[in-house]
Amino acid sequence: MKVSSFRFQIPVKQLEHHAIVMAPDTRNLESKRKKSHFWTHNGGRGLSMALIETKNLSKEFRVGFRMKRVLALDDLNLEVEKGEIFGYIGPNGAGKTTTLKVIMGLIYPTSGNVKIFSKDVSDINVRAEMGFLPESPYFYDYLTAKEFLDFYAQLFSLKKKERTKRIEELLDMVDLRKAKDVQLRKFSRGMLQRIGLAQALINDPQLVVLDEPMSGLDPVGRSKIRNIILRLRDQGKTVFFSTHILSDVEMICDRVGILVGGKLRASGNLHELLEDRIRSIEITASRLGDKGIEQVQRIAKRTTIRDERVLITVDKKEDEQEVLRIIRKNKGELISLIPQRESLEDLFMEELLSV
Repeated sequence: MKVSSFRFQIPVKQLEHHAIVMAPDTRNLESKRKKSHFWTHNGGRGLSMALIETKNLSKEFRVGFRMKRVLALDDLNLEVEKGEIFGYIGPNGAGKTTTLKVIMGLIYPTSGNVKIFSKDVSDINVRAEMGFLPESPYFYDYLTAKEFLDFYAQLFSLKKKERTKRIEELLDMVDLRKAKDVQLRKFSRGMLQRIGLAQALINDPQLVVLDEPMSGLDPVGRSKIRNIILRLRDQGKTVFFSTHILSDVEMICDRVGILVGGKLRASGNLHELLEDRIRSIEITASRLGDKGIEQVQRIAKRTTIRDERVLITVDKKEDEQEVLRIIRKNKGELISLIPQRESLEDLFMEELLSV
């Protein structure tokens, strides 16, 4: 039976769990891309394209019998630039998924606005350029991987020849060609995540939005998803994904945003955010002599002596310079000087605890 003969009925309550909510006709997609211009300044580094831009975005929910007011997003100003991988991190309940749902048009903001490709998020035509994978997607698990992708390709009005070619390309990309005729109900968690990512790419989008794409995966599964995301950037696509797995963000992201309690606490290039945040400085020297070691110990936070080598740890730049002066004065040998910078986890915990 061909997938086109199925009748699919999606309850309204399940819409937000589907990767494609509304799929506009993409037959004129290339001509629309050529006409689109959405340039913005990139922090003094020249001009770049802002694919996502939120201004003073707030979202309020009313919960419980007394309709208690809960502010999920509070005056959020965020930019995601063309061709980058942007990691959106925060603890559970920070507002990450709410942000993504507003961006995808699944829920409306209480105040503020969102622009995608410099167009208002309410413009349905922007969906033709977007791909989305929610955190807990609902799949028709009686379909095979090939049938599943064909169904979503038809939502984008792709012709049969184009659908076939695109499906084969995506199955290769997510390493599921051998499982193309297997029903989704027989897939592992990692395989489901990869087929979900494939459907998010079925329309060859310029912007890919992923909600916790590596959550619940083992190290092998996470590695495969990371590699796919890196490959998408190499193809010139923009990837905006939320996560609380900080090691994955440090490995692949160009820029990050830290969301805590609905507020954006920090945002920018990962290297720039951590560049001036030196936790300590480790200096290794030799041939200091007893007098030199004694002088260093008065300054250092910690001193470790191993044979002729001395490992000296200091906290301040001025202490570093004083230790170097002592080494020169005692005709010692400087072996290494290594600044120990804070990690993304250090920055994240600092922002979390400062609330």
